[in-house]
Amino acid sequence: MAGIMLRSTAFTDHDLLPGRFAQDGENLSPPLQWSDVPDSAEELVLVVEDPDAGRAPFLHWLVTGIAPESTGVAEGAVPDGGREWPNATGNTGWSGPLPPQGEEAHRYFFRLYAVNRPLELPAEPQAADVHAALAGSELASGTMVGTYRR
Repeated sequence: MAGIMLRSTAFTDHDLLPGRFAQDGENLSPPLQWSDVPDSAEELVLVVEDPDAGRAPFLHWLVTGIAPESTGVAEGAVPDGGREWPNATGNTGWSGPLPPQGEEAHRYFFRLYAVNRPLELPAEPQAADVHAALAGSELASGTMVGTYRR
């Protein structure tokens, strides 16, 4: 599978996320830029999850329907054409990091997928639902990881 280049001006891969993106900060979604999206992509899907939050990954942000010709999203904004879904807190949109006080830093995986068809998802998808829906429709993907601790 081809690779999408995913990056941010706010943090580097495997670096600490600035506090303004956390729930106990300003709870803003970070700015992201991407390139190398295949021409055959019908849409992009952005998934942000924390695999360190328990038995199942904690879904922090899910955006589908992103315009494949887009090249990024500004801080605190929704990607062009994107539909935000409920996150693991039950709220729609970005839910910033809020790991338990004193725990080791949690990892936040930002994944952008180019897909060949819109995903079929339940009304309140969990991370596992998103990954199951992606199976067979992925054309390319890109990943970057941010960390956060309190």
